[in-house]
Amino acid sequence: MTYVKPDQLIDSIVQAGVTKASLGIGQLLARGTLAGAILACATTLAFTASNQTHLGLVGAVIFPVGFVMIVILGLELVTGTFALIPLAVLEGRTTVKAMFRNFFFVIIGHLVGCAIYAALYLATITRMGTDHSDPMIATIIDVAESKTIGYEALGISGLVLVFIKAILCNWMVTLGAILAFSSTSTGGKILAMWLPVTMFFALGFEHAVVNMFVIPAGMVLGANVSFLDWWGWNQLPVLLGNFIGAVTLTGALLYFSHRTRVNRAVKDAELDTLVAPIEELEPSLR
Repeated sequence: MTYVKPDQLIDSIVQAGVTKASLGIGQLLARGTLAGAILACATTLAFTASNQTHLGLVGAVIFPVGFVMIVILGLELVTGTFALIPLAVLEGRTTVKAMFRNFFFVIIGHLVGCAIYAALYLATITRMGTDHSDPMIATIIDVAESKTIGYEALGISGLVLVFIKAILCNWMVTLGAILAFSSTSTGGKILAMWLPVTMFFALGFEHAVVNMFVIPAGMVLGANVSFLDWWGWNQLPVLLGNFIGAVTLTGALLYFSHRTRVNRAVKDAELDTLVAPIEELEPSLR
């Protein structure tokens, strides 16, 4: 059986949170950069599929390929990590400082990775800046404007709307990240991740890392979007909404659904058994 039961699943995601919080800065930057570039590539693939078929659902079905590659390769996607490290903090196995350290450097990596892919991709679809007839150019500009000045036109209601869409987005994304732990087979992991990620993209919710690519790419192509529009009307509220959605709707609810005093005590006992022999050896090592 490749199925992992929910109580064992909680153990796995807490341990994953501990591991991610302890990664070095170089690893966080490298993994975040590659993840950002892969997700940006998957975004353009999804847009291309939607344009060619005139069916947005086709793009949504294809988009999770990027998410799957990131998880299978053990890279860092900050929106997925939003649901993992907080649980490790909750159990006292890492610190808030280590958690925000991970978030900060992975986000920097995402921005770098998205920028690298954007530069290469835009050079391709504009034929090195000589041809602007590719339909993807209009698509990216339209998406960038709708994700920023589209919300700005609604005023405060626009900020609330983008925030809600970000919460709902990362509810689905983090379900995908956690469902990856629900199977020990590669095929099982892929199928489990694919379903909720398809849902978020099809429903048009707001994902911080996707927006790190599509909005600045649209700005370069001529979208009527400023740097302040990008960060004020999308990137910052989306990051916050993604974090809250991950912690509340996925991490906390799953944790308190399956973590009981009994299985928590069992886990503590297992850790004690591992630590005790090391403590006994300490005097002889001094």
